[in-house]
Amino acid sequence: MDNNKVLCFGEILYRLQAKDEHFFNTDQSVVYAYPGGSEANVAVALASLSIPSTYVSAAPDHALTKEILNILNQHDVNTSKFIFGGERLGCYILQSANGLTSGEVIYDRNHSSFSTLKADDIDWDDLFKDCSWFHWTALTPALNSELADLMLTALKIAHEKKITISVDLNYRSRLWQYGKQPLDIMPNLVSYCDVIMGNIWAENKMLGTSINDQFSRSTAVEQYFDYANVVAQEIFEKYPKCKHIANTFRFMDNSSHNLFYGTYHNPSENKISAILETNALIDRIGSGDAFMAGLIAAIYENKSSQEIIDTATQLGFKKLFNKGDFINLS
Repeated sequence: MDNNKVLCFGEILYRLQAKDEHFFNTDQSVVYAYPGGSEANVAVALASLSIPSTYVSAAPDHALTKEILNILNQHDVNTSKFIFGGERLGCYILQSANGLTSGEVIYDRNHSSFSTLKADDIDWDDLFKDCSWFHWTALTPALNSELADLMLTALKIAHEKKITISVDLNYRSRLWQYGKQPLDIMPNLVSYCDVIMGNIWAENKMLGTSINDQFSRSTAVEQYFDYANVVAQEIFEKYPKCKHIANTFRFMDNSSHNLFYGTYHNPSENKISAILETNALIDRIGSGDAFMAGLIAAIYENKSSQEIIDTATQLGFKKLFNKGDFINLS
């Protein structure tokens, strides 16, 4: 199965997180550090499901990078194609104890090794050797125009090589700061994708699909499911290469609560998962990435439509009980 590896491509990051709600206090400050990044999270989760996964990013050739790569290797992720170069390893700072809300993340990614990559820096034939699935996220073209161009090159070559392509429509408004909006960039890139994951709000922001501004936490599950079906049909019509769409629906009522379910769509079926809920979560970061990995794994293993959305949702929910970005199923 060496030629059936899933290749995950995107920026490797380290995460700094305060022990409590404050980084600084008069007595002592305790800060935890975790390796992470959306695409690395997916690679780790796939490996935990015994799907052969390779992760490629770029970072300086120093001890911290090597420590992160060692951790990835311990999770059975192949990092043999990792790109060493540049002077900075990107990071993000999480100000809350468990990733409660947006607005609590500080990014430090400018001028990182990955953010300065150009398409000509990569041997694409070598990168895609022994690869049958290519996974990327909207975080990469959000960083700068050069990476948007790089992603277009990557997708065109992967398409030519008949590699299955998946995308996570991660929307982070703080990253789109170079004069382009997602609608300027993402539709062209997504046109190469076979699998699209996100939610109805991200699809509206990035693909221009319909949205109902009246939707809220109190909107009925059945209404969300019906609307997701409508949006999926819009996507299938606009992006004929796409054969699989999945959405997460995640709602938070307080710092220890999460309600989680998902929908799956192909051109002939629409499915919804069970509704999973907890009031005792540990860490929200990476739950969407775990969902993405479950989606890829289930499609990769030719599971039924209901099994696909159940696998993705259950894995995303399990991540809520793991510290750090990576899921641990052992």
